[in-house]
Amino acid sequence: MTPDQLQNFTLEYLPVIIFLALALALSLLFIVGALVLAPSNPDPEKTSTYECGFNAFDDARMKFDVRFYLVAILFIIFDLEVAFLFPWAVSLGDIGLVGFWSMVVFLGVLTIGFVYEWRSGALEWE
Repeated sequence: MTPDQLQNFTLEYLPVIIFLALALALSLLFIVGALVLAPSNPDPEKTSTYECGFNAFDDARMKFDVRFYLVAILFIIFDLEVAFLFPWAVSLGDIGLVGFWSMVVFLGVLTIGFVYEWRSGALEWE
């Protein structure tokens, strides 16, 4: 790079560099300020493990029921699929009838999957 190109490059990114320097300086100021100004008087109650208001009574590595994982996976699947509706709704005027009917098919598949999960009892909690 020539010196002129380097100077132009630096001038283009100068606002970003200033922003990052200010963010770093403020972050360090807040961290150091909290360490210096915050009172530190730990007692056994403050340093104890908090588990819903009572002491832990079992091992943290115990086996969970598979239904916890099933509900979580189903939530993620349907939540991500519904997230596709937002960009579709924004661009609906540009994509025309092909885009509309493609989303109708997509929502149909989503509905069939949801009905299947409901009928198979995956959403039931006993």
